Amino acid sequence: MWREIDNKLVREFRFKDFQEAFTFMTRVALIAERMDHHPSWFNAYNYVRVELSTHEQGDMVSDRDRKMAYAIDAILE
Repeated sequence: MWREIDNKLVREFRFKDFQEAFTFMTRVALIAERMDHHPSWFNAYNYVRVELSTHEQGDMVSDRDRKMAYAIDAILE
């Protein structure tokens, strides 16, 4: 579930192993390029934390972030 924390949409993901986490990150990267909207993220083994905010909007959550979050969620369906 996405949470709004410090003007960012934030979600944490856990996967079976590093390969699944990295595959997820690769898929997100392809979407980010297509949407021209790139997340901040952290990865350690099977854990990925994604943070979304719009720099052009003063690092606030915007509709672009919500659309990106929806696209990321769709990867997992």
